[in-house]
Amino acid sequence: MKETPLSEITLRKYEKPYEMNQRELVKKICLSLGLLQPGDSRDIAVDVLLVLLDAKKEKKELDSNQIKQLAIKSREKANLELKGIAESNIRRQLKKLRDLFIIEKQNNLYKITEFSNLNELFEKKIQNFYLPEILDRVKEYLNALEK
Repeated sequence: MKETPLSEITLRKYEKPYEMNQRELVKKICLSLGLLQPGDSRDIAVDVLLVLLDAKKEKKELDSNQIKQLAIKSREKANLELKGIAESNIRRQLKKLRDLFIIEKQNNLYKITEFSNLNELFEKKIQNFYLPEILDRVKEYLNALEK
């Protein structure tokens, strides 16, 4: 039996979002969804998601190089170090977002899934689809233990 999970999700609860700027809100979303670890100084995931959210406003699809360049600009604008901007790390962050159904890729172009808002995506893709599948499997293991 393999020890590699078929799927996994990390969810965290933080304080209510009082008076936060867009970057802080996106960072809390990334932390809440397990895209970023608490205390992680390499928070390029925040910039990647910010870039894709900005592109969504214009219904634009971006390739990984465009995302990288725009993420660099985002970090510079926020006076942050350029940590984690290697192409391989950008692709890793994009994969994490795809695994959670937040973004989709078509012809090497990325966009927020169906240009939807994140709340809808969370509800439809994670809360109503992804999470129940994981919970059902955990219950199967618990029931098997009781036999």
